[in-house]
Amino acid sequence: MKKLLLLLFVFSFPMLGMAHSDENYQESDMLKNMQPGDKAAVLMVHFGTSYDDTRTVTIDAINAKVCEAFPELRFEEAYTSRMIIRILGKRGIVKRTPLDALLKLRGEGYTHIIVQSSNIIDGAEMESLRRDVAQVEQFFKEVRVGTPLLSSVWDNYAVARIIAGKYADKEAVKGPKQHFIFVGHGTYTPSTATYSQMDYIFKSMGHDNFHVATLEGFPSYDTALTQFEDEKKVKGVTLVPFMFVAGDHAQNDIAGEWKNSLEEAGYNVDVVMEGLGQIPEIQDMYICHIKFSLHHRAIGIMEKKARYASEK
Repeated sequence: MKKLLLLLFVFSFPMLGMAHSDENYQESDMLKNMQPGDKAAVLMVHFGTSYDDTRTVTIDAINAKVCEAFPELRFEEAYTSRMIIRILGKRGIVKRTPLDALLKLRGEGYTHIIVQSSNIIDGAEMESLRRDVAQVEQFFKEVRVGTPLLSSVWDNYAVARIIAGKYADKEAVKGPKQHFIFVGHGTYTPSTATYSQMDYIFKSMGHDNFHVATLEGFPSYDTALTQFEDEKKVKGVTLVPFMFVAGDHAQNDIAGEWKNSLEEAGYNVDVVMEGLGQIPEIQDMYICHIKFSLHHRAIGIMEKKARYASEK
């Protein structure tokens, strides 16, 4: 009963995870604090993809939604993958790095910047992004870096709810013995634990046939497989990218290597070639993260320590 009440509470207020003000944030309206002559912009940062079809329905879609949601902000975009920037450049498609995009905005006179990434977890890519911001932060009056999709337990529950709702029909049609593996990229940083947390949350919601695994982290392919390989009635497995875009990794690793390995093990395998960025509710969560950044300022650890030292 206690677990049920918790889930009802979380699902009734999905915005809590993206708009709660705790000791790590302070309420601060960036736009209201601006002075005459100041200019504000939002920089959307993506890892990027060289696949035009998935870029259209994920990256381009969230970019358009951000422009619509924040007409008062100048919009700019950046990619963190230098390889993808180079590939697209050969096709005549220009994409900037976060550092180049920030310098461009500074040159145009923008003083206040919201930087929002479409990353799923707070891993190596977010670390790289923050380093880019740190290099040029002194040239702006204020730069606020938003959080990735999964940044709190509330975010995780909200995403789990969205995904469970999306695949409930498939689960009902194929039966309870159809297992779903949501495949993320993974990272070498401790934030890889986020994937294990998502796996736990799915199961705590009653979806014992939902598993989260990663290509380059933990849980792994073998970790997911051991959760159902002993169940003799399991014949079908559906692979779903747990990534913003369904690009190279989805096409080659998930629909290629993982699918082939599962079929060799005797399973009937379906692949859903759809990135998380295609889901409108997921897009809306990023919008909420931007809204949160506009109205809250992150409090650094040294600032908090100074406050603690001054307390009597």
